[in-house]
Amino acid sequence: MRSGGETVGTPRLRGHELAATDVTVSYDGVDVVHGAAVGLRPGEVTVLVGPNGSGKSTLLRTIARLQRARHATIRIDEDTDGLALTPREFSRHVALLTQSRPTPSGLTVRDIVEFGRYPYRGRFGRADPDAAAAVDRALALTGVTDLAERGADHLSGGQLQRVWLAGCLAQETGVLLLDEPTTYLDLRYQVELLDLIRDLADEHGIAVGVVLHDLDQAAAVADRITLLEAGRIVADGPPEDVLTPERLTAVYGIRIEVDNDPLTGRLRTRAIGRHHTRHTPSERLGTAP
Repeated sequence: MRSGGETVGTPRLRGHELAATDVTVSYDGVDVVHGAAVGLRPGEVTVLVGPNGSGKSTLLRTIARLQRARHATIRIDEDTDGLALTPREFSRHVALLTQSRPTPSGLTVRDIVEFGRYPYRGRFGRADPDAAAAVDRALALTGVTDLAERGADHLSGGQLQRVWLAGCLAQETGVLLLDEPTTYLDLRYQVELLDLIRDLADEHGIAVGVVLHDLDQAAAVADRITLLEAGRIVADGPPEDVLTPERLTAVYGIRIEVDNDPLTGRLRTRAIGRHHTRHTPSERLGTAP
């Protein structure tokens, strides 16, 4: 994303506050998210975690207005009803990087990132004078400037994920939502993506909401963690208050220990399975003296 710690161009971004309350979502008449509330504040990263099927991605997509809610209230900066905005107006405030996207054929990286400017074009292809600068900033922030003219169908999964993220940044919104953004990325780019998420909050004041499976990644990047189970929020607060061994063990159904990494000082989790203690081959076979 950044090369050698070098500072790249600053995006023209301004953070917004988003408050979603009483969010209830149903599938086939069955509630799968129950009266959830999530608050995203400028300059903060909020991470949604929970087991598979806990409703975290559904809740994020509902906040982004891609999933219809049975009931919800969404307010932006307190004075704007997010559900009353047109889709184009809403997209000037909130961007979403979805969990999976198709691999475009016949398009360059720059073409894809330019899609992020759709809220500003208006009808009949009205000119967007800020598009070129916004796209260049987004390419630089995600470290894909050198790929700008390459065909998207020649990219790796990790490269393509960064390109889609660049498209979200070109949208220049004050709220950024990301659904499992480290998927398809190797270890280096996972770390760099999490660093970028922190930069967007810390340096540009963006309100970031992100779904992550990895609890250690969540603890590393989050100001607040929202823990879901079976469509309900069971805890919300700073990582050290939410990620307790008792609570995680109860929610995930497996023993989970929590301590502090001696190198970074951050919370570290460890799921304890049946084979958590290493034995020699003879011990496993019962032939040790």
